[in-house]
Amino acid sequence: HLLRAVRDIDPAAQVVLCAGAPDTPEIDREFRELFAELSRARDGVHWIPRMLPRPEVIQLLTHAAVFACPSVYEPLGIVNLEAMACGTPVVASRVGGIPEVVEDGATGLLVPVEEGDEGARAFEAGLARALDTVLGDPGTARRMGEAGRVRAVEEFGWDAVARRTVRLYEDTLKQA
Repeated sequence: HLLRAVRDIDPAAQVVLCAGAPDTPEIDREFRELFAELSRARDGVHWIPRMLPRPEVIQLLTHAAVFACPSVYEPLGIVNLEAMACGTPVVASRVGGIPEVVEDGATGLLVPVEEGDEGARAFEAGLARALDTVLGDPGTARRMGEAGRVRAVEEFGWDAVARRTVRLYEDTLKQA
């Protein structure tokens, strides 16, 4: 979906696709075809076809103007938290646990996922619009990135998780 959405974003935007090998040979073939087509149609599209060491991922996320997560299924979306922890605004699918992580309009933008061919085209168009919205407004992007960093640390950092775990144990013991 992202490769199709990128066709319609600002042509001046640099696009870095950071992903290892696709899950199946069919997805790999489709990805490579779409990537080749996109590379012919516009400049500034780069694919890193391997898993990067953590410091390099952090560097990419920290320097990104926006992070895109176009998942159609995502139980939580740790990758979104990683981007937010780096101060990067997120454009993601409104599926699974992603809305529990990304606050629409505050830490990024969420795009509804719809089924079928028409739904896929609507999703891709929505991704493109959301990416252009963030890319086209650096002030909003900065505010979203800052809010995302605060949310990642305060709500999902180890200290916050430990505090909630202790509260859960205390509440459980009180009921026993």
